[in-house]
Amino acid sequence: MRRLILLLALAGCAPAAPTAGSGDAFARELAGRVAGPVKTCIPSNSSANLRVIDSRTLAYESGRTLWVNRLDSSCPGIAPLSTLIVDAGVGEYCRGDRVRGLQPGEIIPGPPCALQNWTRYRRP
Repeated sequence: MRRLILLLALAGCAPAAPTAGSGDAFARELAGRVAGPVKTCIPSNSSANLRVIDSRTLAYESGRTLWVNRLDSSCPGIAPLSTLIVDAGVGEYCRGDRVRGLQPGEIIPGPPCALQNWTRYRRP
């Protein structure tokens, strides 16, 4: 009985397939913001602000600024419900740092992918 309850609980945690609207929500979030300079490193005050938009786009919110990192290609294991594991220096996320995704209910994270440059978006 315990095993059945655990399986049902894990099934409820399975990541949903991306919907056509998931990119739309991010586009709405960027609406009204202006792209600024590109940086190789940004300060990482709290990992709770780093989130997955899709399998090749990460966003980091810091105050009024939204930093966007578009990976070179889709990164297996990274999805909107993934837990991100970042191998980065102390206090910042930089180009070349490695990021992996851990899917809900899994114990082995996906392969590492390299971060790219960060683009700043702010409201004028």
